[in-house]
Amino acid sequence: MAGRRGGGTEDDRARRVGSRQTDERSRDRGADGPRSPGTGPDADPEAIARQICLRLLTTAPRTRAQLAAALRRRRVPEDATAAVLARFAEVKLIDDEMFARAWVESRHYGRGLAGRALGAELRQRGVASDDIQVALSKLGPDQELATARELVGRRLPSTAGMPPIARMRKLAGLLARKGYSPGLTYRVVREALEHESADSSVPFFDLDDAFEPQDDEDPVEM
Repeated sequence: MAGRRGGGTEDDRARRVGSRQTDERSRDRGADGPRSPGTGPDADPEAIARQICLRLLTTAPRTRAQLAAALRRRRVPEDATAAVLARFAEVKLIDDEMFARAWVESRHYGRGLAGRALGAELRQRGVASDDIQVALSKLGPDQELATARELVGRRLPSTAGMPPIARMRKLAGLLARKGYSPGLTYRVVREALEHESADSSVPFFDLDDAFEPQDDEDPVEM
């Protein structure tokens, strides 16, 4: 019959070949997906832990706590996790104090975040309080004040024409989201509006009683 050779039609043979290839791929895969070299059931747990940590560290800096959490999710034994993380800390592949300093530098100058917000972010990433304090000590009150003034100065023109109370709250909300204290926020916003009034015909309204940063609407930015 036309189309038959030896063991059936060409379509039949193609299906059998495809089935064999699928079975071979399934055997090469574990229950959770493809296995990396050295991650089979008999692999050294420390070797697995090193592979996981190195892969994570090639994409972004990580804290010790973040790496430990990743290893727990992969069910790496605790003794292997402790040994690998200790070795990585020894050779400075992980350094929480350095991580904290770099985080503060980047997020303050890049996003304008205040020390309060930066400290919260670092705690979420498992950085110890002592390392956080060291990192934040490089960010003095004068620097925070200068950054807050810059943030408000950039946003001020876009609030022109808004009702005075709404304008003040809008600017205060900007600083509240970035972690600035209510006292510093009030000082900077009031100062900006006073300077604007002095330099133009825009009247300044004393809004002492109306000034209430909307913390419930503007959570600290993370």
